[in-house]
Formats: sequence, structure tokens, C-alpha cells
Amino acid sequence: MAKPLTYKKSGVDIARADEFVRNIQGMMKATQSAAVLNRTGAFGSLFAMPSGYKEPVLVSSTDGVGTKLLLAKQFNKHDTVGIDLVAMNVNDVLCVGAKPLFFLDYIACGEVQPRLLQDVVKGIARGCELAGCSLVGGETAEMPGLYKKDDYDLAGFAVGVVEKEKIIDGRGMKAGDRIIGLASSGIHSNGYSLVRKVFTAAELKKHSSVLLEPTRIYVKPVLKVLEKFNVRAIAHNTGGAFYEKLTKVVPEGKCLSIKAGAWDIPEIFKSIQKKGRVNDAEMFRTFNMGIGMILVVAPTNVQAVVSLVKEQGVVCWDIGEVLEGAPKLKFS
Repeated sequence: MAKPLTYKKSGVDIARADEFVRNIQGMMKATQSAAVLNRTGAFGSLFAMPSGYKEPVLVSSTDGVGTKLLLAKQFNKHDTVGIDLVAMNVNDVLCVGAKPLFFLDYIACGEVQPRLLQDVVKGIARGCELAGCSLVGGETAEMPGLYKKDDYDLAGFAVGVVEKEKIIDGRGMKAGDRIIGLASSGIHSNGYSLVRKVFTAAELKKHSSVLLEPTRIYVKPVLKVLEKFNVRAIAHNTGGAFYEKLTKVVPEGKCLSIKAGAWDIPEIFKSIQKKGRVNDAEMFRTFNMGIGMILVVAPTNVQAVVSLVKEQGVVCWDIGEVLEGAPKLKFS
């Protein structure tokens, strides 16, 4: 007679998954503020609404890391993609002027591999620390048959808060305003399908440290700016890049005029363009090209904003101005 089947024999080891969850509890708690309400037996994460807001508006975002995960797997380096995961979400929340409050993650895998996934969560916790938000929970889904044994995917969820009257949506943008470009830390988390198409395996290995550099988290420096200055618009330069993400905040009748050569384009982008024979428009539609976020500010505040951002450790440049008329983006 055949032995009875168990969930473990079908490929899902609940005990191993439970052990993994226990091992990451310390990482999570290290990120949590006093607003996190730990209640035994709660099926959801509890977070107290912060005080001091007249009309608090919650801001949410969800995003992933994309095929950058394939490079993490290829080079067996998994402790930075968690930072990418947090960054892709909290930077989006920041664009309306919101302060990130808490973060949750979703890890899907073929098999729970505790050491590998603990490295991933280590990065997530570090990202939350950099963003000043609490890692309050998550889900690890072991799905053999849907994923290969050593495959995994990530999704993240961030919630922030902003005063209703202080929401930033670009509507206050005026002709003559200046565009401040904040330096990226590299490719961030978009365009990796093209990167893997352009470079050979040997070239990917050569550039691996640059390619796996985590996405910069802009929360703390930008919140410092928002404390002191009126910012007309903020845009996170991700998928679709200059042509889609930057123009997202531009109201009808206005144009972002970007000055070519106003900043230093990192060498990795030049290598991609040369090796793949990629034209300029495609590069600026796919990659951040060294500008991870923009702030649109009044011309009288440019120097002060640039100085403050640099004081927070982020290089930035005055890269253009707002004009009247269409199209929403042009390079000059």
C-alpha cells in the first residue's frame, strides 16, 4: 500500500517556513516605531494613525523589483534587492509629499530557502530603516510547480501620510520654475530585460557590482526639503523614465525643458548604449540615465534646495526649466 501523502511531500514545508518567519522577527522589530501595535493573535498588522494632522490622507503604493532578481540569483547576492523593493514603493509615496509609515512584503518562491530569504529580508529591513518606516508584516508563499526550486519573486506595499492641503500634484507648476535632478545610485530597478539582452554573461559579471547597486531611497533628504520649501512637483524616474514618469506630474500647457549635459551620466549607461547600439530616445525612455528623482521648485529657491539636498548626501543638479506650451517634455 502506498504511503499517505503529506503537504511536505508535495513540496511545501510548513515547519521550515515557520522557522524562517521566526528568524526574521528581530529584523522586523528593529524597524518598528511606537505606532506599531503588536497584538497576539492578530491576523492583520496594526498601526496607529499619527497625530498632528488636521486632515490626514493615506497614500499607498505597490511595486516589485522586476528582472533584476535574475541577476541577484545569477551572482548569488540577495541582500540588496530588498532595498530595491522598499525604494520602488516609498519613493512613489514620497512624490505626493507623503511620509512613509509602514511597509509589507510578499515573497513567492518554489521552496523556502531560509538563508537566501533572510538575506532578502535583511535588505527589506535596511530599506525601511533608510526610509524611516516600519516593516510591519508580510507573506511568504511556497509554490512548487509554479516556481522552480530556487526561484523567487518580490512585491512590496507601502503606506504613507500627508496633510490634505499639502498634497503635491504638479498643479502649482509655473513657467520659469526650475527642475532639480537628484542623482540615481545606478540603474535602480528598471530596464534590466534590456541590460540582460545587451550584455554577455561575462559582461554581466564584470558589471555585477554596479548592476546590483540598490535603488536610492530619497525619503529623508526630500522630506527635509519639504519642511522648508514649497515644491511644485516631485517625480520618481522609473519605468518609462523621462518620457512617461517625469511628464506624469506636468499639467496641460506646461513643458519640462531638460538641458542636455546638465549632469554626469554614469558610465554604465554609456556602456549599454554603445554595446547595444541603443538610440538616445530609447535610452531616455528606458533608463533613469543618472537622474532618479526630480523636484520642481521656484527659481528663487534653486540654490538653497540644491545645497540642502547635497547636505543630506545626495548629489543634484539644476537640469532645466518649466516652459509654457506642448509637448510635455523636450531636450534642449
